[in-house]
Amino acid sequence: MTEQPLALWAEIAIAALVLLGAAIALVGSLGLLRLKDYYERVHAPSMIATMGCWSIMHATILFFSLQGHGFAAYPLLIAVFVAITVPVTNIFLMRAALFRARRAGQNVPASVSQTVSTPVDIPADHS
Repeated sequence: MTEQPLALWAEIAIAALVLLGAAIALVGSLGLLRLKDYYERVHAPSMIATMGCWSIMHATILFFSLQGHGFAAYPLLIAVFVAITVPVTNIFLMRAALFRARRAGQNVPASVSQTVSTPVDIPADHS
């Protein structure tokens, strides 16, 4: 299978998108190393998975679409799957970590679901 050479503008755009995705992954990895506790650290991998993945996905779509194979939809499907699963996974991991820390008696934020607000008495309008 012989691949046709891409135009210079396409090669530059693809390289820029791949480098952008790699830079985002590097920044997210450094954040994962530098942040001090789990509750702060959990955000760095989600940044890598979403923004870095979307940048690489755009480069992949551009490359394979310009190779003459038609529109490459599979990278878009992968990126959409990642964009849906990463926030859900982060929510479950954070909830599990909070539950475990509360059970261990550690100092964690108060549960919002157990906070009961006092009802405000609204005087009846007797006009």
